[in-house]
Amino acid sequence: MLRSVAVLALDRVAVFELGVLAEVFGTDRTADGFPDYRFAVCSPDGGPVRTASGFQLVPHADLTPIEDADLVAVPAHADGYTVPEPVLAALRRAAERSAWLFSVCSGAFVLGAAGVLDGRDCTTHWRYVDELQRRHPQARVSCNSLYVQDGRLLTSAGTAAGIDACLHLIRQEHGSAVATRLARRMVVPPHRDGGQAQYVEVPIPTTPEAPTLEPVLEWLMGHLDRPVTVDDLAGRAGMAPRTFARRFRAETGTTPHDWVTNQRVLLARRLLEETGLSVEEVAGRAGFGDAAGLRHHFTRRVGTTPHSYRATFRARVAAHQP
Repeated sequence: MLRSVAVLALDRVAVFELGVLAEVFGTDRTADGFPDYRFAVCSPDGGPVRTASGFQLVPHADLTPIEDADLVAVPAHADGYTVPEPVLAALRRAAERSAWLFSVCSGAFVLGAAGVLDGRDCTTHWRYVDELQRRHPQARVSCNSLYVQDGRLLTSAGTAAGIDACLHLIRQEHGSAVATRLARRMVVPPHRDGGQAQYVEVPIPTTPEAPTLEPVLEWLMGHLDRPVTVDDLAGRAGMAPRTFARRFRAETGTTPHDWVTNQRVLLARRLLEETGLSVEEVAGRAGFGDAAGLRHHFTRRVGTTPHSYRATFRARVAAHQP
């Protein structure tokens, strides 16, 4: 049973991510029937820590509470790459005794520096997944998950995804009823659908640099609603289909089908965000034919359904409706 929580605060710790951990595990709600935790914010020497917002905070202790905590949590830090060796050693010891290790956003880099991500599934904010994978090639970094659990290792994506991961952990340790009541108390959904892909900011579809094929791709970008085949595009380019397919991969890095599908999904995202068109109408405008075709490709590439995506960004839709 989860009873004690130690949160690591290093220089330039992110205030919101630290606050999420304090809200979930450091706020006494026993009068309302919630679990009670022994909670400590720790710094390497027990002294004040500068936050990413510029002010200082005073922790409860040095690294001592980490030594027997059931959960060791690492919020995001502006510089998670340079970590004092005593901190890394404490994290390794926590891993060796099978404590829960939990990172929020770029806190995953601290766990990575301790070597506890090697050979494990993990995630971080979508802006940092490539860098995390580059620094820790033995880790299996997911680019689309709100959070990832691998045994007693729990890593989450950016900012609010830390709340999702906390509720996931509460659900495992104390049951769904407690997690749901806590979510209601915090005025957040007990579970969010989809992954990070729906939050990745994407540009309006544009024609890529493709010296030979640019005229064909420019035409295609203006006619994504039309059904097209490789033979159709090859004829427009004045090439044999096999030659066109080879040239397409050489200049775009992917197949014609994959490229067209991706552009159609990008267009569908914009239409769902910025218009009041029905899902069926969006499917037609984006070239998927019907809502079933849109739902199939959209869910595979974005990680959620068109209806759920629109609900997530309904404020944008409302702002663009007359």
